Amino acid sequence: MIQHSMSFSSDLEGWWCVIHTHRIFMPVPHQNIPFGRFEDLALPISEPEQVHKIGEWDGEPVYAINAEELDEPTDEFVGLRTALFEHPQMFEFAARAFQVHLFLKTHQYCGQCGQPMTLVDWELATQCEPCRHRCYPRISPVVIVAIRRGNQILLAKNKRSASGLYSVLAGFVESGETLEQAVHREVYEEVGIKVKNLKYFESQPWPFPHSLMVGFLAEYDSGELTLCDEEIEAADWYTIDTMPNTPPLKTISGQLIEQTKRLMKRA
Repeated sequence: MIQHSMSFSSDLEGWWCVIHTHRIFMPVPHQNIPFGRFEDLALPISEPEQVHKIGEWDGEPVYAINAEELDEPTDEFVGLRTALFEHPQMFEFAARAFQVHLFLKTHQYCGQCGQPMTLVDWELATQCEPCRHRCYPRISPVVIVAIRRGNQILLAKNKRSASGLYSVLAGFVESGETLEQAVHREVYEEVGIKVKNLKYFESQPWPFPHSLMVGFLAEYDSGELTLCDEEIEAADWYTIDTMPNTPPLKTISGQLIEQTKRLMKRA
């Protein structure tokens, strides 16, 4: 559970997630978030006014603080994607710390009347005292689905993807939709086919900047591939032996593909 803002004390002991934009402090030689009392650690920032407890690891508290006072982060700050691929055990906390930091940064003023917001003292929220408007951290649900047709899987390359990898289809849930409705709509919009037998797989927080990926497995139902020119560069059906490069297993897309490959072997 993420606790509301706490008053800082230099003798607080725990793990420290120090966030600067999309980077987290992981000093050498341990290449992990630092542990100990703040006053004993060589952190590259001055004492913060407030901290947030974002969980526990190995029975010790994990705190989040920001390092925006630094003009440029040092080389010991690594990107969140690096934390995911190289330090997966710490990615959960890095994701939480970044999203708390982003929330506080983007909710300093009221969206209704423009007055300064204040932190609520019993939950993670900000509130405008004049008009009582209250805000919570933004979470944007995204459905992501692996579609199987017998011993084939549908993989696509998104036009906005910098990696060039082929992956499963995904898209944001729209207002008023169920997750299942979002899957059917996104699949039809992006590749022009219909699917059936949806099964929930699992979820993964994705702090780029505030998505929650909700994974599904599905089977092909009907239709011919018709690509959305604005989003999809290429898409096709692949067997296990013909699959292109896909995301790593640490991502939910990689896990969906791996699970679908198991089903393909049984087909």
